[in-house]
Amino acid sequence: MSYRPDKILSHTGLDFSKKSDEEIQRLFADVLNAGMHGICFSIYEDGQQPGSIISSEQVRRRMSILKPYVQWVRSFSCIEGNEHVPRIAKDMGIKTLVGAWLGDDSELNEKEIENLILLANEGVVDIAAVGNEVMYRGDLTEEELIHFIYRVKEALPGIPVGYVDAYYEFSHRPKITEACDVILANCYPYWEGCHIDYSLLYMKQMFHQALDAGQGKRVIITETGWPSEGGSLKASVASRENAIKYFINSQLWSKEDDIEMFYFASFDESWKVGAEGDVGAYWGLWDKHEKLKF
Repeated sequence: MSYRPDKILSHTGLDFSKKSDEEIQRLFADVLNAGMHGICFSIYEDGQQPGSIISSEQVRRRMSILKPYVQWVRSFSCIEGNEHVPRIAKDMGIKTLVGAWLGDDSELNEKEIENLILLANEGVVDIAAVGNEVMYRGDLTEEELIHFIYRVKEALPGIPVGYVDAYYEFSHRPKITEACDVILANCYPYWEGCHIDYSLLYMKQMFHQALDAGQGKRVIITETGWPSEGGSLKASVASRENAIKYFINSQLWSKEDDIEMFYFASFDESWKVGAEGDVGAYWGLWDKHEKLKF
């Protein structure tokens, strides 16, 4: 099932200027109901954060909400209950991009890698992601990260293995790009201060930069989205209206050009403030109470 607008999507996306709020709302519903390639799984409820132990019941409840709309889900960790995500997704017939979270704690890194390999050997991992924005945060050296990537590749022949980071890192770090079977690129026009009217065009440029860096390798957009509230960054404004427009344009483009894309995110998560500011808590298509926002 797929949704097509009346006209082919323009280079900058749909023209919303002549559409009423009700028309845009209906278009959002049409696009959502047509289904997404993938979504980033938000595991934490209010009062929870990384380090909290999450039950399989909580994961199953949230996965059941997403199931009608997605072909794939992406998880970010393999410990503390995150290991339930790929198991339950597979049980529901959803494909998985499973991430091992790597940071500056060597003991936790070992647990993450071991559990990623364990989950893959169970048959619940379709794509393995070794680390998320590790270079951006500076938690490991390039050599340490590459060692983890090759370790997982050796343990999991036949499963595509990659590393997730901002799209430009794959141009700047060719050794990491070479180590990856698949390029897993995060593309956020919002975080680079882009006005909503030019956001689709900018994301296309981000994607093609990663595509050029990959030199023929498969490229997946592992994160992209727009916050529904929380403030602004240069020309980027977090608002309900802009979040709806960005979702519609990005989904229509991904289908029209056959781009594999994981939307960020499924549910709002209150813990995601601090470094991201207020906007960190408002990236979900569903709110923190698991109600569809738009």
